[in-house]
Amino acid sequence: MRDKMRWVFVVKKGYQDTDTSLQSSVITKLKGVAFTNTSELGERLWDVADYVIPPQGESVFFVMTNLIVTPNQRQATCPEVGRTEPLGPPTPTKLGSASIPDALCYKDEDCPSGEAVVAGNGVKTGRCLKDRDSVRGTCEVLAWCPVEKRSKPKKPLLASAENFTVYIKNSIRFPKFKFSKMNVLATNNESYLKSCRYSTEHPYCPIFLLGNIVRWAGSDFQEMALEGGVIGIQIEWNCDLDKAPSECNPHYSFSRLDNKFSEKSVSSGYNFRFAKYYRDAEGVDYRTLIKAYGIRFDVMVNGKAGKFNIIPTVINIGSGLALMGAGAFFCDLVLLYLIKKSNFYRGKKYEEVKSSSRKSLSSPTLNGNQSPDQLGAL
Repeated sequence: MRDKMRWVFVVKKGYQDTDTSLQSSVITKLKGVAFTNTSELGERLWDVADYVIPPQGESVFFVMTNLIVTPNQRQATCPEVGRTEPLGPPTPTKLGSASIPDALCYKDEDCPSGEAVVAGNGVKTGRCLKDRDSVRGTCEVLAWCPVEKRSKPKKPLLASAENFTVYIKNSIRFPKFKFSKMNVLATNNESYLKSCRYSTEHPYCPIFLLGNIVRWAGSDFQEMALEGGVIGIQIEWNCDLDKAPSECNPHYSFSRLDNKFSEKSVSSGYNFRFAKYYRDAEGVDYRTLIKAYGIRFDVMVNGKAGKFNIIPTVINIGSGLALMGAGAFFCDLVLLYLIKKSNFYRGKKYEEVKSSSRKSLSSPTLNGNQSPDQLGAL
């Protein structure tokens, strides 16, 4: 029972009132630039306005590490082809538009006008387009043409994003105790946050290299940057407010939230599409379609604070004392009635006193010490 009381009061801090209703805000800011040279975009410099989505600096942010660009799209009619495969006769390796089954056709009747292509890019016009003497063709669609390329990237475009940094500012408050704190060092030195990086020596410098975050989560950045993924950043505040405020410190942990073992699956990675629109001098609308691959970071905050309070102290002491009595009762119950040697335990616990049911009175013996009343009774 002594160990039980020690567990309640020392380990579990049963003398404290607790607050788990943590109030938290997270602000993120990324830094870093990259240079690329591709056939679609030419020479280009990428900064935070290009690769960070959304730009507001929220607790969930996305860093683009790869992309497929389809430039100069405009609304017109074009073939809904298999994006990477040229339209042609079926072969074991080339099936025309087999990547979009609903766009396959053999005649115009297979492409009813006005019907949207399932998992495609537009609306069917009623025409089946065939290449040369091919038997199989693809439906013509009204869409943003040319349609998006289907090919997957072979290597990450923004491989240097591994060296980008993210600043994570976290402010927390425990309303029950009116206690607030931040994970940033309180200093007037403006150059501190420009030169420091998070480490055990600088726990209040929440500036992290993206490559380190992914590595601490157990993954390789270059592999993850190819098709994307999701990383969780956990900030935990466990504060004993009976101690000095400086003892209340954030603890960081990192994990990969998507299934890293499904990289060969069709559902692997993380990507989405967005477009940038413009209009030429003749008033024709164009757009550049971008399929963005990258890493999404989810910053999650939780915590608990405790402080001495007489009410839980009294309750736990009373509960401990009650358990001491109940414990003795249940032990006796087991030893007296449930074990094989219960008779032995009962004999040690209880002392049996036997009394004779009848008194045998022998003749009194006169030894000269009787009182006159005793002698009179004889």
